[in-house]
Amino acid sequence: MDAHIPESGPHPRRRSLLQFAGVGSAALLSGIGVPGTAEAAWSGERIPDDPFRLGVASGDPADDGFLLWTRLAPEPLALDGHGGMPRASFDVRWEVAEDERFRRVARDGLARATPDLAHSVHPRVRGLRPGRQYFYRFHAGRWTSPVGRVRTMPRRGTMPASFTFASASCQAWYHGWFTAHRHLAADDPDLVFFLGDYIYEYAITAANLWRRGVTLGEGHDHETVTLEDYRLRYALTKSDPDLQAAHAAAAFVITPDDHEVQNNYADETSQYGISPADFRLRRAVAYRALYENAPLALEALPDGPDARLHRRLTVGDLATVNVLDTRQYRSPAEGSILGAAQERWLLDGLRRSDATWNVLAQQVAVMHVTDDRVDQWDGFPAERRRLLDTFALPSVANPLVLTGDTHRATAGDLLGDFADPDSPVVGTELITTSIASDGDGADHDQYEQDWIQHPWVKFYSGRRGYTLGRLTPSELTVDFRAVPYVQGDAAAPVSTLARFVTEAGRPGLEKVN
Repeated sequence: MDAHIPESGPHPRRRSLLQFAGVGSAALLSGIGVPGTAEAAWSGERIPDDPFRLGVASGDPADDGFLLWTRLAPEPLALDGHGGMPRASFDVRWEVAEDERFRRVARDGLARATPDLAHSVHPRVRGLRPGRQYFYRFHAGRWTSPVGRVRTMPRRGTMPASFTFASASCQAWYHGWFTAHRHLAADDPDLVFFLGDYIYEYAITAANLWRRGVTLGEGHDHETVTLEDYRLRYALTKSDPDLQAAHAAAAFVITPDDHEVQNNYADETSQYGISPADFRLRRAVAYRALYENAPLALEALPDGPDARLHRRLTVGDLATVNVLDTRQYRSPAEGSILGAAQERWLLDGLRRSDATWNVLAQQVAVMHVTDDRVDQWDGFPAERRRLLDTFALPSVANPLVLTGDTHRATAGDLLGDFADPDSPVVGTELITTSIASDGDGADHDQYEQDWIQHPWVKFYSGRRGYTLGRLTPSELTVDFRAVPYVQGDAAAPVSTLARFVTEAGRPGLEKVN
């Protein structure tokens, strides 16, 4: 059934997935491509047009495989949220090959695209070789998707010579073109960390539609509230060709921030006065739409308003990546941004890690900025102290925090005690700017002084772009990449605003250009 959930109504704290989300177990199993569950679908209906207009994607790579994603949507902006698809199930065939022409197919299979999940599929591919590039595509009816490429991770017990990554966040479609994604794709990273605000929930109006040269039909001029609304906003965002190019170029590791649901929410609390019961409904449909439109594992499919979004990835023995969720368990009253269980998971994992680099992929600034900035780790000083104390342990090698949220590019040292500017440096934080949110931006803006007043802040820019990093056993090199504008058109060039190096075993950023 189609779950159109309103703002109000009774809601038990948790219902089973099948009751609340309206997703049958067969739909789940076939959508992830479990062998033997995707027998030929016969609905008597045909796919009316090219269904791959939202592109393809991969995510969360392991040393033997990765997740694949596509969503059948011949009419992506259909107001009912079903992308122009009939309310029937369709088989989607996927292929993974060692070559771009698919002459050497390594794995293939079937997944079922059902209306329950907006005709999205999320097959998990396994049995591949580590540290290799592969190509993938989908087939549905007589249609074939664009080709994507993806790399498996190096195997544990091996030390790769290098690993490249990009980090990006904050892509309000209406504020500008996604030109930065095209340049990111051309830089060909091994992996992309998307650190929140993949969509924005606000109404799109004449006042905030700064992306010039576009017109919108009906359905976008109100805040996203229902499942259909969120599906439509994802479709609008994912229709951008440069975002599709970035997804096709590398696997994405996606973690949401606030705007995938509502600005500045914390757990079950809306800052706009929505009751906790009603807000749970809002969060449930928002998380479900996130799953439907991202290369996420089955664990991320929400059970009511709850989804398992924090997880851990490894890059051989070079890096362990802890992907955090700083929204779902946040409690300002209890002084926790992670929640007790996720904090234990994180700190225990850091203490046990034997990786050369220990990476956090998360949403909001860890470094101290201002005491009144409660929507960052500044608002949770005791939990930050426990994190920084863990970073300072001799057994926790080379902590690196990747952050989004601020729409500004910032590089800083993480101190053991921000109250003492002379305390030791225990890690590095790289805050990526926005892809488009807040429009063109500028080299300097009204928030700059809040940041650069601190000696631990080494770089600040208000331009749009992304961060490109390279890890080796001996050092981290990072480039802050930026475009001069995003509002006018999608033709802006890219440049490197600054480059920094951190040597393994010697925490602290050194600017090299």
